[in-house]
Amino acid sequence: MNDKGACLSPAENNTGMTTSIPFSRMPRQSRLFVDYQNDPASLKQFYPNAVETIRELAAQVPDVLSAYVTDRDALCDALAEINTSFGAGEKTHANIDRLRRTDAVTVVTGQQAGLFSGPLYTIYKAISAIKTADFLMADRINAVPVFWIATEDHDFDEVSKAYAFRLDGEIAEATVENGNNRVGIPVGNVKLGSGIREIIERFVAELPATEFTSELEILLADLWVEGSTFGAAFGKTLARIFAGYGLIFLDPMNTELKHLASPIYVRAIEKADEIVSALVDRGRKLEYAGYHTQVLVADDYFPLFWHTDLGVRSSLRKIGDGRYRSKEDKREFDVAHLAGIAAKEPARFSPGVMLRAAVQDYLLPSICYFGGGAEIAYFAQNSEVYRVLERPVTPIFHRQSYSIVESKHARTLAEFGLDFTDLFEGIDALVPRIIERYISPETARIFADVEGKINTELNRLDRMLSGLDATLAESLARRRKKVLYHIAALRKKAYRSEMQRNEVVNRRVESAVNSLLPDGQLQERIINVASFLNKYGPYFIDWVYDLTEIDERGHKLIYL
Repeated sequence: MNDKGACLSPAENNTGMTTSIPFSRMPRQSRLFVDYQNDPASLKQFYPNAVETIRELAAQVPDVLSAYVTDRDALCDALAEINTSFGAGEKTHANIDRLRRTDAVTVVTGQQAGLFSGPLYTIYKAISAIKTADFLMADRINAVPVFWIATEDHDFDEVSKAYAFRLDGEIAEATVENGNNRVGIPVGNVKLGSGIREIIERFVAELPATEFTSELEILLADLWVEGSTFGAAFGKTLARIFAGYGLIFLDPMNTELKHLASPIYVRAIEKADEIVSALVDRGRKLEYAGYHTQVLVADDYFPLFWHTDLGVRSSLRKIGDGRYRSKEDKREFDVAHLAGIAAKEPARFSPGVMLRAAVQDYLLPSICYFGGGAEIAYFAQNSEVYRVLERPVTPIFHRQSYSIVESKHARTLAEFGLDFTDLFEGIDALVPRIIERYISPETARIFADVEGKINTELNRLDRMLSGLDATLAESLARRRKKVLYHIAALRKKAYRSEMQRNEVVNRRVESAVNSLLPDGQLQERIINVASFLNKYGPYFIDWVYDLTEIDERGHKLIYL
């Protein structure tokens, strides 16, 4: 599939062409995810409310609204407070007011609060939700986009880095240390230290200087400041990036939202044994169907985390019939005690990965959720949590997935006959192909000729030795492998020398691989949006939004 879209910048008109690649052609994708992308309806036993397209969601609106029991005004008051603190725009507040209406539904996505907004897929998640809500609104369904900031997660290392492309095509890295913050506290509460301004200056200084560089540095320096929490800085960053798009931000650590979530916390505590049993059984069924269990749930699992007096997020584990112990502070509870605390002090709890989606869709009238491949796989298990808690299962869609292919890299791929999927083979596998076809076919012919002649002569020798002594023939077979191994190693070195002699070609190929598959991973999983805001300014967001197709199920290449 190819299409075109456009956006205007002060410097030029950028026209984008896109190409879609099925995830089945991408390496390291789980079979469950690929099968779901290809035919979600075939997996109804794991995804009860799965739909083929966004257009089918309209039929589910009545069920979502009839099951929704959360106080809309209290919810929207909390959202107004959160989004005001983030500096969200007028359209966001208009959408919060629209959510107060009893016919309103939400299109939800979310991500951890990563440094400078985290990897690009965070941006693509937000665009997926915004574009889908806009589509549903055009179809006369009252829908608003919501971004759930996973501030309660406590894996700080996972969110403490940001990466962007340097002028030379290598990767610039910004890293924030945990500093004086207590290990294990939710990332949303981690406070930025005094070195954050210097980190921003070094990071931006490594990027190519453009007309948008100073604007990018001002944005980061204004929002990522000493004393600010990660959650607040992240929320403000996305609110600034998506100003004018109406995206609503939700911080689950908000006190009022905790009180609104209290009833489902209590129910999950009371049903903990049943939830665990259902999850274990679902894991077995997934394995029986030929898939692997996505989250290993042990018999002592508990669906919520306990927050200690010091603010550390601690797992709870079953230690006996109806009794649980906190890993960090060793406090012990029975079910009634936990339920009582959840009713009166819900801020002492946060949902684990198997419960979070059900809590989210208890707080929000969710018509669908946009997640990544791992989240889709999780939903095959946690749909059982919805069932136990007697909640309708929310349909999940894969977020939009993009690689930005700049013109110089597109020319490199075309000139050397490379497809995007070829890059997954790695630079060492690409070099022989480029040498043999485009750089020095004569070198390739000589090696092939020598290898052929060696094999011919070794075959003659093998026939002779086989007639003399079988053990000599076996010895020759072993030595043949060594000879051919050394020839192959020599060829590899020769090809690399050819590439190095052709310094420009070598640099172009390595630059393309580094840009499109940094560290061997998809660009969207590593690179921060700062790279493209620095090159194209805010027009980059508008352009990607314009090129987004709500029912796209593949990985899209966007050519600049």
